[in-house]
Order: sequence, then structure tokens, then C-alpha cells
Amino acid sequence: MADSGLVTAADVQLMQGLAQRVTAVRPDLANSDASFGEPAWTWGKGHACDGESRRRRLWFSGDELVAWGWACLPHRVRRSDGSVKDVTSAYLADQVHPDHSELVDEVIDWYDGVTVGIERTVVAQAADEFALKRWAAHGYETDPASLGDTGSWIQLNERDLDDVERPVLPDGFRFRTADEAGPRAAGQAHVDARAPSTYTAEGYEGVRRTPPYRGDLHVLVEAPDGTMAASTIMWLDEANKTAQFEPVGTHPDYRRLGLGPSMNGTCGSGDQLRTRHARTNCRPTPLVFPQGTSGGSPIGRSRSAGTRGGRRCSPRTPGMCDCHRSGRSFGCRRCAH
Repeated sequence: MADSGLVTAADVQLMQGLAQRVTAVRPDLANSDASFGEPAWTWGKGHACDGESRRRRLWFSGDELVAWGWACLPHRVRRSDGSVKDVTSAYLADQVHPDHSELVDEVIDWYDGVTVGIERTVVAQAADEFALKRWAAHGYETDPASLGDTGSWIQLNERDLDDVERPVLPDGFRFRTADEAGPRAAGQAHVDARAPSTYTAEGYEGVRRTPPYRGDLHVLVEAPDGTMAASTIMWLDEANKTAQFEPVGTHPDYRRLGLGPSMNGTCGSGDQLRTRHARTNCRPTPLVFPQGTSGGSPIGRSRSAGTRGGRRCSPRTPGMCDCHRSGRSFGCRRCAH
């Protein structure tokens, strides 16, 4: 087991390796924050500005990483509109290989230890019944405000690439890659889609330096006036023959034009990427530590969540949209995919 410390580029590669091994045996237990591309995206865009507020612990079996926890502690963020936001709570991203599920308790104990006196949240997979029971045993319970169609949850969608419709853009729009458009345009496309955003040019440079980022798999849609109207990064997992789209975003002036589905369809039959499946996440559902129970002090009330305490854990639940029921991955307006 490695001591707690700052996340490094080498840690990210180890996390990606664990993501590949979990995806190969139990894809339903792969946390969205721990998917193949997510650690690279999160670390790349944030390590320069908020790295000091993030702590990690790694667990090994021999030389192989089998579990990790990555705690985001309270910090201040500056957004693209000049505003400043103080993040006062903590959040945990984590992954435990199913063959080493006994480590879940160690992950929880470590997280509680680095967040004493802080409101804290974690998101767990709905399919991970063992982990949910262990979080409950430590005093966490589901946040009722996260349940149902309007709750806060993330769903992993997957589709095969054997029969993908040819992407069609509105007249005057065209596909570009980040290699073609350049770093400034590619970075601005992400900021425009999520304004106000904490994303910066320095953050994008960090993303570009993380394996397995590829500029030719960072796809954008250019509008007739030259604006980068939509963008997505495809993270190619060669071991599992999958490509993950993360993040996906569209400029607010160009939404509802079908740019997202068309952009996601650029992977075509998968021949170019040598993949069989494409994945994307859409919207986590929360576990709460109620006031008066053992294991921690109440931090405050969350009226919107209908809870009395300061700890939340979110089991990700199935989505409610027709696209989710039918197994489609992209094209859902309600999920913005």
C-alpha cells in the first residue's frame, strides 16, 4: 500500500490499467470517475491549479494496483467568467477490483481519516452490492433527493459499432480534429460548452500530455462562422476494444442541431479505432450520513437533499429515458447525448 500523497502522472497510468482490468471482468462495477479516460481527464485539467487539494492512496497486490481512492478536499476555484467559488465539501473517486473487495473498508477508513470535520460525498455503483453494504455499515445511506428520474445519477451507456449511421451535419458545418484546429480552439470549445468553466489553457495542456490522449481522436464541429460548436475527446482502450467519449459538450448557441450524436458517430464502424464498442456517461445517485449516528459529526443540513447530515454516498442507478431502456448510447435529448 502506498502512503497518501498527491496524484502523479504515473498514478494516472496505474489507475487506467486497473480500469482496463475491471472493465474486462465486471464493467458494471467500473466507476465513472475511474473509467479508462476519466483519471487522465481529471488529473490533466486540474493538477496544475488544484492538485494540492487532492489526495490519493493506492493499494497493491504485489506490483499490481488493485484499489485506489482519490479525495478532492475543500478548495477555491476560479471560473472563466472571473467568478470565484469556494468548494467546502469533499468528494471521493475510487475503484476497487472485484477480486479484492475486502479493501473497500480500508478505502472508507482512509477517506474518513483525511476528511475529518468536512462534509463528504462518494458515488458508488448500484450494481456493487458489497460496496453499498460496506458504506452503509460505516454510516452512509442513500440521499433520497438523488433518486428517481429527476435525481442526480450517472449511467454508463454502451453500444457496439457494427452498424452506425453515417454522421450528417447541418449545411456549412464540418468536422475538425484538435490536431487540425489547434490547442486554443480546442480548449475554448470546452469552455464555451460549459461556461462558466474552470477549464484553462494550462489545463488543456495537461490533458494533452496524459496518455492515451490523441489529438486526432479529439473531435470538434466547426460552425460556418468558425466557432467550434461542439467537441468531444475519445479515449481509446485498446485492451478492451472500446472508445469512451468524455467529455461531450455543445456551445449553447448551437444546441438541438444534432451535433452531439453526429460527432459521436464519427467513430463510424470502428475500423479506424479498431474498437467494438463505444461508451459514454450521462448524468450519480447519493448515500448520506445522518445526524445522530456514529462515525462522524453532523456538518449541516441539506434541505434540497432531504438529509440531516454531512456524508453522502451515491449508488448510480439506471436511467429513466427511453434511450436507456432501449440500450441506445447516443441521441438522447434529455441526457444531452
